[in-house]
Amino acid sequence: MSTKPATKTAPVPESILKKRATSQKKAVDVAKLGRAQQLKNSRLNSIYFKRAEKYVAEYHKTEREAIRLNRIAKNSGTFYVPPQAKVAFVIRIRGINGVSPKPRKVLKLLRLLQLNNGVFLKINKATLNMLKLVEPYVAYGFPNLKSIKELIYKRGHLKVNGQRIPLTSNDMVEKQLGKYGVICVEDIIHEIATCGKNFKQVNNTLWPFKLNCPRGGFNMKKIPFLQGGDAGNREHLINNLIQKMN
Repeated sequence: MSTKPATKTAPVPESILKKRATSQKKAVDVAKLGRAQQLKNSRLNSIYFKRAEKYVAEYHKTEREAIRLNRIAKNSGTFYVPPQAKVAFVIRIRGINGVSPKPRKVLKLLRLLQLNNGVFLKINKATLNMLKLVEPYVAYGFPNLKSIKELIYKRGHLKVNGQRIPLTSNDMVEKQLGKYGVICVEDIIHEIATCGKNFKQVNNTLWPFKLNCPRGGFNMKKIPFLQGGDAGNREHLINNLIQKMN
């Protein structure tokens, strides 16, 4: 009976063996990193959800309290005066033609450099005086929670290294504002809506909102709002203008 000689396999080069070992180690490291990232994302999502729930409960409680006080005042034959708004939303409605140096400087300080730009502003004595100087060139009022949410979710951009970056994830928020305890978009909305202790840092990180021209156009930009125009203080009616421009 004839036997065939065994064929010898050629030895694998050492460089290929090293390459295989390196690729296997890299695959294991990537798998570990992916698993760690999944666990981190799961933990963060739980934190985001709990914070959002807490804020919703807080907003609902504030709204119910205002309704209760209004009802008590009505039953007792008096009037309920709501607390003064803490935050205003300012929109530039006129260009640079005919703007004197002082209002132009104030517009620059408010970061209203372009037509239809909008910014949130904390209400105090200094900012009210600034608004009086630029009142013929801006429209402003007190935004509600719905308007704040729609502005930030639809047109929110962050200032990252001097660049305008769209607000697309909570990771961006945590990277820019995590040191202030602001780690998600709902935290930004809460700080703006309630004028929290980190309002200044959050507002400065938000890029000025670039709005559209209002649907149907403006009425008369050079005439105050109380006289049928567009300029000046609208109080809570600013929400109607935001809806048209957002």
